[in-house]
Amino acid sequence: MAAYDRIFNFSAGPSMLPVSALERAAKEMMNYGGSGMSVMEMSHRSKAFQQIFDDTQAKLRRLMNVPENYKILFLQTGASGQFSMVPLNLIGKTGKADYAVTGNFASIACKEAKKYGEIHVAASSEDQNFTYIPAQDQLQLSPDASYFYYCANNTIYGTEWQYIPETGDVPLVCDMSSDILSRQVDVSKYGLIFAGAQKNMAPAGLTVVIIREDLAGHELPYTPLMMNYQTMIDKDSMYNTPPCWCIYMLGLVLDWLEEQGGVPGMERIKHQKAQMLYDVIDSSRLFTAAAQPGSRSDMNVTFRTGNEELDAKFVAESVKAGFSNLKGHRKVGGMRASIYNAMPMEGVEKLCDFIRAFDKNN
Repeated sequence: MAAYDRIFNFSAGPSMLPVSALERAAKEMMNYGGSGMSVMEMSHRSKAFQQIFDDTQAKLRRLMNVPENYKILFLQTGASGQFSMVPLNLIGKTGKADYAVTGNFASIACKEAKKYGEIHVAASSEDQNFTYIPAQDQLQLSPDASYFYYCANNTIYGTEWQYIPETGDVPLVCDMSSDILSRQVDVSKYGLIFAGAQKNMAPAGLTVVIIREDLAGHELPYTPLMMNYQTMIDKDSMYNTPPCWCIYMLGLVLDWLEEQGGVPGMERIKHQKAQMLYDVIDSSRLFTAAAQPGSRSDMNVTFRTGNEELDAKFVAESVKAGFSNLKGHRKVGGMRASIYNAMPMEGVEKLCDFIRAFDKNN
């Protein structure tokens, strides 16, 4: 850490990237693979970039065990763009869809989907300020829904789905932006998975979509060209210039992930980090965790003192101690430690020490 004068960045996104990936990108910045140019300068139609693209796609397929009847797309919409793209492409089957509203982004996605069809709120945790995830028996499912939509991890409120909803024949659509590659997922249980890259995968600018092939090609007639999954499948994400640099960076991050033991290895590490932090918060006299046990996120740990002045003091002192971005989201206040995959164990250990010391002194 001292060599680069780096801090521990607990930002909810864009977030920390693995040092080894950043080092390799720096080494190859001016001349990638003897090409005499940077990946940033490379034609997306060149053989050199096609190799990067193919290798990255293959790594992701391998690491997530993506079945052959699913396509992996590298898009530029941002996860928020998928709030429109999903209903435009999938709601046409029956004109209806189910949404679980368990946080800010699921709420925005639900509101956006109402422009394109009849949306039924199958579950909501708004009654308790999004501090919990509804159980399976609380889901009010519609048998004629074109799909069931949920957001796996809620960055603002610090909650995470600990199970995969059972929806029968209704395809599952999941926003995995903030916990993808942090735990093992049976992709075959989903119709579509999407994720903005800037938390666990790559710099901002890339959105990954994993879609079961039979769900594409049924878009609403007024779906814009660039929002059509079938268009992107037909052109393998290259109808226009894809986010080349971000795709390259994703490949480097996936190399690092393999060194951690792949997704199973990462799952063990991330749970260890989160448990350590929750244990310190739960044993504190001053702090309380915001999310309810059983629904707590391993990616975004939200906590507070209950006193706004003390919260502000904690955040101010944390900056001096070499931490950044521990202030909670403006909607909820308090503190939030985002401990995505690239946050090293050392960062969490030092934060735990800082919390203990603050607790003792205040």
